[in-house]
Amino acid sequence: MVTSSEAKIRKVLGLGYWVQGFRCFPWLAVNFFLKDGLQVDSSTLQLLLNSANLPMVGKPLYGLVSDAIYIAGQHRIPYLALGAFLQAVSWLAIAILSQSGISISTMTLYLLLSNLGASIAEVANDAIVAEAGRQPASSKNPQPSSSGELQSFVWMASAVGGILGFLLGGIAIDRYAPQKMFLFYGFLLGVQFFISIFVKESSMNLPKRRSDVGIREKLSELSIALRKPEIAYSITWFAASYAISPSLTGTMFFYQTQYLNIDSSVLGISKVFGQAAMLLWSVIYDRHLKLVTPRKLISAIQVTMALFMISDALFANGFYRNMGLSDHFYIVIFSGLSEVLLFIKILPFSILVAKLCPPGCEGSLMAFVMSAIAVALILSGYLGIALASYVGITGNDFSGLPLALLIQAFLTLLPLYWSSCIPILESEPDHVKAKPSSKKE
Repeated sequence: MVTSSEAKIRKVLGLGYWVQGFRCFPWLAVNFFLKDGLQVDSSTLQLLLNSANLPMVGKPLYGLVSDAIYIAGQHRIPYLALGAFLQAVSWLAIAILSQSGISISTMTLYLLLSNLGASIAEVANDAIVAEAGRQPASSKNPQPSSSGELQSFVWMASAVGGILGFLLGGIAIDRYAPQKMFLFYGFLLGVQFFISIFVKESSMNLPKRRSDVGIREKLSELSIALRKPEIAYSITWFAASYAISPSLTGTMFFYQTQYLNIDSSVLGISKVFGQAAMLLWSVIYDRHLKLVTPRKLISAIQVTMALFMISDALFANGFYRNMGLSDHFYIVIFSGLSEVLLFIKILPFSILVAKLCPPGCEGSLMAFVMSAIAVALILSGYLGIALASYVGITGNDFSGLPLALLIQAFLTLLPLYWSSCIPILESEPDHVKAKPSSKKE
């Protein structure tokens, strides 16, 4: 039976993750606005979008601050409201300024502010998930409630937001100016801000912490957690699995829209299909895969990612087209799945980290994990720009794309040789311990 505090947590997290999932709505418009409005090339587009993610690197700092500094006796909800406020300001500013002309540097500045707000909100949301997962399910059942169940719930909320965001975005981009899409999302964030400031954190029954603990003490707790081999090795491997694989998102966007002349609505449907796959994945994981070790799941996903990259190389060579498969069908189904595979493996890993996390530094450690992933994705994006340049890809010449995709697939498989860095956990879904392991599965 769901208690009132659990219901409140689900409402707060459901809204928070749904709004963050809906971020794809304005960001889809950003891609087309930069390409068509500001006339940037594929390399500049990828460089700008990856650089805009730099505020995500500061997540450990935001986590330390939220763990240590209380605002009006609360240390999660105020930061959630602050994140929504910063995002609302940035998107409303972009909507207003871009109507009369906006430079790339100004656009980048406000995108940085938007991602700063998003990262602060995500840190608060992730910390609530980690803390709530340690709470007893009821007074009669002293065991911690399932963090995996709550993780699956917030993933569903994020996926639903993503589905709606891409679906509406694909339709709106052909009918409305990007500025109106920016304005709509800014208004939505304003609504979230006003809802958040009226939520009392005490009603969520989160674990009570000392409010006089300083950032230095929290930093010490984080340092102790990161010195645990099972935590340090798993985070290092997971981040490296992203960083070592070059991202070609900007190149693929230009290839699909400029070379293949794929309509924006088709791209929107493709991304909707991917988000639907993420939603289905969270349901399947919650019901059937919680007993499977994270190492097996993450390794299987890594192999699947490489197979999809090889499939993309065949697509770029015209293999499927020669078989009678239309470009539109491939992009909707395969490209949609390929994009979300990059994030699907975060679910089992975040649950693993939540179980390994020592009490008291949930916000800091989860923020550090997300920061490590953000750094890895940024490096992956820069590596992708270098790879595209190396194989000779330009705005009008994509002959080197199949080779780039095959190199990407090979580098994606490399981390499997060190998958033993991910600790094996016992089979219980709610209470597990790390076991040292020196051999691969």
